[in-house]
Amino acid sequence: RRAEGSLHVRSPMLLALRLRHPKVSLVHVEHSYTEAFVALDVRKKGRFATLLRMAYGLFDRVVAVSEAQGKWLVNSGAVKARALCVIRSCVDLSAFRGLAAPAPQVRVIGAIGRLDRQKGFDTLIEAFRQTRNPNVALHIYGEGEEGLALSALAEGDPRIQFMGFVDPLVAMANVDAVVMPSRWEAYGLVAIEALAARRKLLVADIDGLRDHIAYGAQAVQDQSVAAWKNEIENLLAQGPADTPASAARADSFEAEFAKSWQEMLAGLNTHR
Repeated sequence: RRAEGSLHVRSPMLLALRLRHPKVSLVHVEHSYTEAFVALDVRKKGRFATLLRMAYGLFDRVVAVSEAQGKWLVNSGAVKARALCVIRSCVDLSAFRGLAAPAPQVRVIGAIGRLDRQKGFDTLIEAFRQTRNPNVALHIYGEGEEGLALSALAEGDPRIQFMGFVDPLVAMANVDAVVMPSRWEAYGLVAIEALAARRKLLVADIDGLRDHIAYGAQAVQDQSVAAWKNEIENLLAQGPADTPASAARADSFEAEFAKSWQEMLAGLNTHR
């Protein structure tokens, strides 16, 4: 509902920008809207789809931050295929690659991100509480409006600890595996940070999180508490955390990001 209102407010500003600079190439990077977001959090879907088409139509290129998001943008009619470019988000991962390898057996599971309904940490806490291993911990890193509710949900299980906001590198150094039970996610930078750090990674099988499966992430097929409990237990039963194939592919994230932007900008200049 907030997204619908926000987009409605911003549309006149985007139109004014286009009219003011008719010969300037405009590029929009879509970090927020996804198929799962619209399904779960948009009430007037037809109206929202119209607003998206109008807004995106003002740009020469729309950059999706994942293959899954890009397919949805085109298949939904929000963006014309010729105007879409997929460039996966990235950050400098060198420090994550430099972290010590995790323990061979997972003992600390990390959930890293805003304490927000989007991230699905409520499902994670309920699922983790149903596991019976006394030697494993769940560390939740982040702050947000759901903090008190999540703390209440975890009350009584000393294995679950809320660590507050810390540098992502520090968080990653102190966990053996990372879980991302998001209800929607355009891409998920935490995922590539985990892969670069050779941490095992569980992701919800939605939106841009699917992009990480090819690089070594394990997908949880549905978002039920039972499914996450089963996958957490499977995770704890597995052996060494890294595989050469996924670690090698994770080394290419920054290079692919830079190359994709260079190619998109070169094509944009040619088009103009």
